[in-house]
Amino acid sequence: MNATTTIEISTSLAAIPVTAWNALTGGNPFLRHEFLHALHDTGCACTATGWTPHYLLLRENGALAGALAGAMPLYLKTHSYGEYVFDWAWADAYQRHGLDYYPKLLNAVPFTPVGGSRLLAATDEHRRLLLAAALAEARDSDVSSLHILLPPPAEAEAMAAAGMMLRQGVQFHWNNAGYTDFEEFLASLNQVKRKKIRQERRRVVEAGIIFEWVEGNAISEDLWAFFHRCYCTTYRLHHSTPYLNLDFFLRIGRLMAENIIMIVAHRDGSPIAASLNLHNGHTLYGRYWGGLEYHPALHFEACYYQVIEFCIARGIQIFEGGAQGEHKMARGLLPVATQSAHWLAHPQFAAAVEDFLAREGQNIAAHMNELAERNPYRNAEEGGAGDDVPTTSTQDNAR
Repeated sequence: MNATTTIEISTSLAAIPVTAWNALTGGNPFLRHEFLHALHDTGCACTATGWTPHYLLLRENGALAGALAGAMPLYLKTHSYGEYVFDWAWADAYQRHGLDYYPKLLNAVPFTPVGGSRLLAATDEHRRLLLAAALAEARDSDVSSLHILLPPPAEAEAMAAAGMMLRQGVQFHWNNAGYTDFEEFLASLNQVKRKKIRQERRRVVEAGIIFEWVEGNAISEDLWAFFHRCYCTTYRLHHSTPYLNLDFFLRIGRLMAENIIMIVAHRDGSPIAASLNLHNGHTLYGRYWGGLEYHPALHFEACYYQVIEFCIARGIQIFEGGAQGEHKMARGLLPVATQSAHWLAHPQFAAAVEDFLAREGQNIAAHMNELAERNPYRNAEEGGAGDDVPTTSTQDNAR
């Protein structure tokens, strides 16, 4: 630190003013005080579930004594669930050698593979101080490692300069090229993709399914309960345990109404499925979906086509469809490179991981080139995409 700033560690956001915290987030809804505190306070991401908040707070001294100048959402983790940048093989290797991989330090939004600033501060100097404090905390604590998931490129560069190893990844995003309606978007795609989308949408219509966009405060408690039932049903169909409880959804629905759009599918006058999305007016983030009935192409309609229609109608520039799922390219989403940063305390394991990441990075680069050849747009100028697939992240969904 320096003479004008101090670092402290907080295990709760309860005592941190909402406005002071949110002033640092750059408008990212997943970094908002309301979102993070709801995860902790409703028991979704807490010590009992393996996510112990270990937030770094950078405070100003002097005339503005105690003012919040920066923050870093850190967690002590006892597992690797809910992260979406997978390090299970690293944990297994530690265990095979009789070493403890957990606890580890993680800088990310729980259960949310959405990118954004990880060093929440207004100046480069304050971001540098936060990163230095995180690395010092990792070195001085009984942890195996520090992991920072999905930072923006400038922050990733600073992390590499500070000695962290960078890992490459891929997400899929849609860009609004100023479309006036969905048909204009369709016209920008090649004939095969255009035909496929029309066929899928027709199947949903023929099943008698209609859609409703429900925004913000119009989402009733009964509708939140219905959505949560859909969400849990779909997780369990995939033999997974839902991360988020109804209390969490009710909390963000009440405190973050302006960021939320729920797309609800109805058949015969009753709701049968829904997708949940968050947005900030510029970027929409597809997050969760679930259904009580199976219908061919219903998932694609609820999670992609209706969302794209909403973005066009509202002038939203980017729809982040999330990590994995190359099927998203057939729906007009394009691959975008992401990064994460990693520091391991054990020098031999650090060297082995560094070698692995170099080889993995080469494979990712080759894969990105392969994906570029499958660009679904008719020419390089449309869809906000060209022959070269974008290689920098803006800001996933669990669907």
